[in-house]
Amino acid sequence: MTRRPAEPGRPAEPGRPAGTGPPAGRSPGPRAAADAVDEARPDGSARATRTARLFVVATPIGNLSDVTLRALEVLGAVPLVAAEDTRLTRRLFARHGLTTRMVSYHARNAAVRGAELLEHLGGGADLALVTDAGTPLVSDPGGELVAAWAAEGGTVVPIPGPSAVLAAIVASGIAGPRWAFEGFLPRSGRERRTRLARLAADPRTTLVFEAPSRLAATLADLAAACGPDRPAAVCRELTKLHEETTRGLLGALAAAAVDGSILARGEMVVVVGDAVDAHGPAPAAPVDTLAAARTEVERLVASGIARGEAARRVATATGIGRRNLYGADRGR
Repeated sequence: MTRRPAEPGRPAEPGRPAGTGPPAGRSPGPRAAADAVDEARPDGSARATRTARLFVVATPIGNLSDVTLRALEVLGAVPLVAAEDTRLTRRLFARHGLTTRMVSYHARNAAVRGAELLEHLGGGADLALVTDAGTPLVSDPGGELVAAWAAEGGTVVPIPGPSAVLAAIVASGIAGPRWAFEGFLPRSGRERRTRLARLAADPRTTLVFEAPSRLAATLADLAAACGPDRPAAVCRELTKLHEETTRGLLGALAAAAVDGSILARGEMVVVVGDAVDAHGPAPAAPVDTLAAARTEVERLVASGIARGEAARRVATATGIGRRNLYGADRGR
């Protein structure tokens, strides 16, 4: 008879003797499971499936009270938690009285630590994966580990919860029913120009993560690529004490970031609204001619941005050579 792994559910009842099984009507929670079982495929064949589970747990993006009851149950019951930054995760643990053993797992140690975590799972012990804030894999480490465990027939259990993406969608006040998530844009070069051009041509709402130090440059690049009159919002420090959402047109928001009206502090999510006009959805016209690009340089200069910086931003967004833009007021 084909045996299936226990359905992911609530953690085991604290203090219940090992090997007695869960109470009637309840699924077993995180526990050690020493063997592999056969799982039926749609075609009737079977494949080996590991019974240890990898829990991908969403944690608060700021306010520690936002953690879910299910997340606390799982984090308290698994034998090991892999955390992007153990110092930050310990704050959450201290707040809620958790004492589970923890190891670091981040981009710099992923190759070595990832192999160790797969060995842990392969030995039959459950594992919980958390990031600094929000849901692992969403612009955060964990993708390779989850993919590797799934490829081995392991069970991956998502524990949903706080999300900066969804919080920004709600707080922005401009998001349409269809939206796209870009994560962090490339910092420079052709890849950045390509991504900006695709974003500008997409009529949907688009969300971008950005670091405070690069907010002004990114808003300027977005204004150049999408047009200064496209609606947008900058969501800062979501769920935290100094949470702030600034709404306006991209050109005005870019100027506000330069003059300090939008504080360059904390975690940032930029929401670029739908590209719409009176006749319905339509992408904003790209800046694709030298004359239009030079006009955009002049607009940025008039807003207080240095000419060299304005030329750099428009060059990044359009692909037009910076030298052709820098001298915009010196003989067109």
